[in-house]
Amino acid sequence: MERSKGAGAPTIRGVAERAGVSKSLVSLVLQGSPRVSDAKRRAVLDAIEELGYRPNAAARSLVARRTHTVGVLLDDMRNPWFVELLDGLNSVLHTHGLRMLMADGRLGRRTGEDATRAFLELQVDGLVAVGTLSDADTAALAEAAERLPTVVAGSHDPRLPKVDTVANDDEHGARLATEHLIGLGHRRIAHIAGRGSVGELRRRGFEAAMHEHGLRADATVEPADGTEEGGYRAAVRMLGGQSAAGRERPTAVFAFNDISAVGALSAAQELGLEVPRDLSLIGCDNTYLARIRHLWLTTVDNAGYDVGRRAAQCLLDRIAHPERPADRRLAVPSLEIRGSAAPPP
Repeated sequence: MERSKGAGAPTIRGVAERAGVSKSLVSLVLQGSPRVSDAKRRAVLDAIEELGYRPNAAARSLVARRTHTVGVLLDDMRNPWFVELLDGLNSVLHTHGLRMLMADGRLGRRTGEDATRAFLELQVDGLVAVGTLSDADTAALAEAAERLPTVVAGSHDPRLPKVDTVANDDEHGARLATEHLIGLGHRRIAHIAGRGSVGELRRRGFEAAMHEHGLRADATVEPADGTEEGGYRAAVRMLGGQSAAGRERPTAVFAFNDISAVGALSAAQELGLEVPRDLSLIGCDNTYLARIRHLWLTTVDNAGYDVGRRAAQCLLDRIAHPERPADRRLAVPSLEIRGSAAPPP
């Protein structure tokens, strides 16, 4: 019996009638239950194929008490490092039949919308917060974590009970970059700093390396916000003679991230400085920007894809064992040497 033109969409009742089984058995097949014999499972699957039946996602969620979705709250969707993290996150979630729903925390702060609450209303199976969150987002995340399996990825805060954290060893990564510049012979080295716990750790790694090599007096730190414009303005202050009075221009800059480094590169070029002949420059995150040929930026590889995969696995473990203690995992960074750093002039 074929469905006639104009007939309604095939239903679970129609599948049951075609397969000669009960509706409850069809539901068991759809849920992947092992309690169904191979013969009856084959009959149900054949009926589904013949009728073109597509289970209603909402109805399936009511039966299974799961939506098979994961809410992902991004600190700022413009950050290219998040692309690689999300790729790793999605690769594991997709394998386990989970789909991502994303929200931009920066946009939410501008519009006054609470994305975390929206995820709760959508009844997602879990929540992943990516990047440095605002105080308001942190408070909302703490509230959501009491009801949902939750993981923080790419940041070290907030630390909450039963909330796993997957991040980079940011202090070590900053040390790698700074010590590479020192090894090239640089002494006057500047750091374009970032915000949040990640920014603090990268600054700490930079300052520790400079101090250990007896270069504390030659270290310059300029605050910025992790954007290209912020990196540009910080570099203008350092390279244009507007930093601390009497301090010579640095011969090398370690930027908080690749975007800030691109801004610093623009500032250097406007001031007539050639990279790396007159100024060495190192970024952080090893995003696609660093691999653009005319930039070819030496940068710290923070293993974004690996962080995403680890975060997804943490979430799956948290869903399976919601009461286990919080876990903290750090990815090991490495230095990707390209063409933007050289010995000082």
